[in-house]
Amino acid sequence: METIETKQQSTHKFDIKPIMDSIKVFAPATVANVVCGFDVLGFAVNEPGDEVIMRITNKPGLSISKITGDNGRLPLDPAKNTVTVSVQHYLQSVGRTDIGLDIELHKKMPIGSGLGSSSASTVAGLYAIKTLLGDETPVDKLLPFAIKGEEMACGHGHADNVAPALMGGFVLIRSYEPLDVIRLPHPAGLYSAIIFPDVDVPTREARQIIRKSIQMKDAVTQWGNIAGLVSGLFMEDLDLIGRSMQDVLVEPVRSMLIPDFYVMRQMAMDLGAISFGISGSGPSVFAFAKNEQTAIQITQKLQQHLTDIKIGSNIYVSTINDKGPKVIG
Repeated sequence: METIETKQQSTHKFDIKPIMDSIKVFAPATVANVVCGFDVLGFAVNEPGDEVIMRITNKPGLSISKITGDNGRLPLDPAKNTVTVSVQHYLQSVGRTDIGLDIELHKKMPIGSGLGSSSASTVAGLYAIKTLLGDETPVDKLLPFAIKGEEMACGHGHADNVAPALMGGFVLIRSYEPLDVIRLPHPAGLYSAIIFPDVDVPTREARQIIRKSIQMKDAVTQWGNIAGLVSGLFMEDLDLIGRSMQDVLVEPVRSMLIPDFYVMRQMAMDLGAISFGISGSGPSVFAFAKNEQTAIQITQKLQQHLTDIKIGSNIYVSTINDKGPKVIG
């Protein structure tokens, strides 16, 4: 077990003291991009997600005593783990780098799924330390620290996973400089059918294949689709949501990394999906559905198709999670 030794780096120490000795927090998976909104749209789901157990210790510094569910892929070194790196930034900001913390991370969702695995871990850790210290500032104030975790995880500090995981609901990142995040409304009873094929699509590599320049006509099409999707959410217009969820920039490239992507999309649409697309960088895909029964049917049919072509998969059905992280112990 390795430990980061911390030093006081803040010039403004708040009167924030631990109100309990330990805490257990769950943070949800997320669907980022939402087809046309590359790096600016995302929403949280009810499952899967990650859990963090955090305990106060007598020795100053951060340590990770256990990680489960990762098949040995994640570092116990707190200087290299997204949870501890983001928590350390938070502690520096509130002037509590004198504190000692031991952390257990329990991965309850697949790594590299395109469902915000690193974001769920990071948000669980940040929400745990905020609650443990009795910090009553709004939860969205944790977002800059969560972005630091994303920078370590994939080399790019995007917020379309961490923002919905932290704030819950459907979010728009209007600007990164300065950071400006807006929670959007959404139709009640909108279901997400998620299918995670058991194939490897690393986030860094998925970002590298994206075109560095685009034609103006494609940009105009994309802008119109993003505006249409946001309008559809406000108006609770499922038809407008569906016809706006078209991506002419990223999906044509990333879809090549996902087996039978267009076959699955056609299957989902034939089964009554409102829309279909890639979750984050993939390989997970998702469909919006008008009700739970349709969402279940879509996941089952697509899972059977993947089984038929010798690919395993996990499936999830969820409404949009408006609550975000929660204390579970």
